[in-house]
Amino acid sequence: MKIISDLAQPSSDLDSVVTIGAFDGVHLGHQSLIRRLVARARTLHCQAVLITFHPHPSEVLTGRKVPRYLTTPGEKAALLERLDIDLLAILAFTPQLARTTASEFVAQLCNALGMRELWVGPNFALGHKREGDIPTLHKLGQKLGFKLRVVEPVVNEGRVITSSWIRELVIRGEVEKAARLLGRLYSVVGEVVHGDHRGRLLGFPTANLKVRAERITPLNGVYAGYGWVGDERHPAVINIGVRPTFADHERLLEAHLLDFDGDLYGTDLMVEFVKRLRPEVKFDSVETLIAQIHRDVARAREILG
Repeated sequence: MKIISDLAQPSSDLDSVVTIGAFDGVHLGHQSLIRRLVARARTLHCQAVLITFHPHPSEVLTGRKVPRYLTTPGEKAALLERLDIDLLAILAFTPQLARTTASEFVAQLCNALGMRELWVGPNFALGHKREGDIPTLHKLGQKLGFKLRVVEPVVNEGRVITSSWIRELVIRGEVEKAARLLGRLYSVVGEVVHGDHRGRLLGFPTANLKVRAERITPLNGVYAGYGWVGDERHPAVINIGVRPTFADHERLLEAHLLDFDGDLYGTDLMVEFVKRLRPEVKFDSVETLIAQIHRDVARAREILG
């Protein structure tokens, strides 16, 4: 998969089948559309192209600065590569781009990519003030020589799968349901940094992850999950919160990898969330906390098998 950041960059001599969107999380709905698009591109002997944006358009248009991403651009790219996308364009969404008209942007796609087909969802729109809705794109296709294909969304439990829905689930700690909509366990990557080493003193050393501020992390509490050290997956108990027993105030994400003894400082660790075990609790004593951690570890082993 080739990655570009500007449509002016050379891509391929092949024509293209193109889709456009935020694709945050690359969930089951996204995956369904992409697999169909890739199959169509192969049939037409075209390249399969996905265009996405960073930051998210709504962040630029509304000015909101809150943790809101299910995936970083790098994580998104890795997931898309597994789906056999040929060309990924990650475009900077700027106020200038937001002012670009639908006809200008679509003409650029045709000129730069030789776009033969554009695949979108039924509520898709692009261009200044979302003027490029489905009827407008149909007209532009007739004028510029590409075909518009409108793909119906994937539904789960009577509701369309969306990134917004999955964000809500993760924020509420409902990581099991989020995993069903993502088609994989929800995960977070962060650099392992030094903390106060309190976990080691308690007999349960933890890897403290420095997670990017814009990433969504689950509701405070204790989770059963996994930690990836290189290509090795280790069962883990993951804690998110402020450690109220010790009157801490900084929100931390720390993972205790079961049956692992090694130095992880300075490395990037990915943790996957399987199930929320319990909420964050303030204990009356350190001894009570240690007893609960033993129970958390035992339950995590049972869940993770």
